[in-house]
Amino acid sequence: MAEITKSIYAGAVPMRKRRSVIMELPMRFIKTKPLGTVGAVIVLLLLFVGIFADWIAPFDYNESFVGGKLEAPSGAHWMGTDNVGRDLYSRIVHGARVSMFVGLGVSAIATVLNAVIGLASGFIGGKFDLFMQRFVDAWICFPALFVILTFMALIGSGTGQVIIVLGVLGGIGGSRLMRSAVISIKQNVYVEAARAIGCPSRTIIIKHILPNVAAPLIIIFTLGLGGAILAEASVSFLGYGIPPPIPSWGGMLSGPARRYMIQAPWMAIFPGVALSVVVYGANMFGDALRDLLDPRLRGGLGRYSGVKAKKPIT
Repeated sequence: MAEITKSIYAGAVPMRKRRSVIMELPMRFIKTKPLGTVGAVIVLLLLFVGIFADWIAPFDYNESFVGGKLEAPSGAHWMGTDNVGRDLYSRIVHGARVSMFVGLGVSAIATVLNAVIGLASGFIGGKFDLFMQRFVDAWICFPALFVILTFMALIGSGTGQVIIVLGVLGGIGGSRLMRSAVISIKQNVYVEAARAIGCPSRTIIIKHILPNVAAPLIIIFTLGLGGAILAEASVSFLGYGIPPPIPSWGGMLSGPARRYMIQAPWMAIFPGVALSVVVYGANMFGDALRDLLDPRLRGGLGRYSGVKAKKPIT
C-alpha cells in the first residue's frame, strides 16, 4: 500500500502555486492597460509634486520679482512670470498641491456618501428607498454648476468649502450606482442564508455586502479624481473657488491670464496644459482600473485565475 501511494505521488504533476492577486494586479495592469499605466504615472506624479511642492518649487508662490513682470520663459524662470512678477513654474507646482487636496478630498467625501446612501437605500428598500431615490432625482434635476455657485456664494470661497460642496454634490448624485450594486448583491443566496440563520443586518452589511461592493467604491473614487479637479478649476475660473493669492490652475486661467493672453501667452498655456494632462491621466487611470476590477467587463478579476484557460475540446 505504501509503494502504491508513493508511486502515485511520484507520478503526480505538481500544481502551479497561484500567486496573490494583489501581486499580480500591478503587472497585469501594466501589460494590458498601457494608457491606464500612463494615467497612473501622472496621478502618482501629481501626488509627489503636491506633497513635496515646497522643495520642488524654486520660489515661493507669492514672491514677486522687481522688474520681472510678464517675463518670457528663461533659465531663471522656466515658465516665465505673471503680471505681478511671480514665478509661474512655482505657482503651477503649488497649484498641484491644491488639485491634490481637492481631488482626494472631494473623491473621499463623494465615495463615503455614495456608500452610505447606496447601502441604506438598497438594503432597506421599501418606502425608505422610494423616498431617498425621489430625493436623489430632485437633486440631480438642478444644474450642477448652478448648485455649486449657489452654495459657494452662501458659505464663501476657500479650499475647504470647495471640497465640501463638490463632495456632497457628487456623493448624492452618484449614489444610484452603489444602490444598484447593493440590490444585486442582496439577492444572492449567501445573503439569504445569513438571514435564515439569524445574522443581524449590521453583520450582513459589513461581512457580506460591503466587501462585495469594494470594487465599485474604488472605481467611483478613482473616476471622481479628474472630475473633481476639473470642477474646482471651473469654479475658481469663475471666481467662486480658491481665493487668491493661493495658486489654483483654474484661477490662474482666469483674470490676468485672459487679459494678458496675447502679450504673455504662457500665463494661459502652462496652467491649461497642466490641468489637461492631470485630468486626462486621472480619467485614463480610473477607466483602466474599472476594466480590471469589474468582472463583467473583459479582463476583469472574475475571469482571472492566474492560469491560462484550456482550449475547449472539439
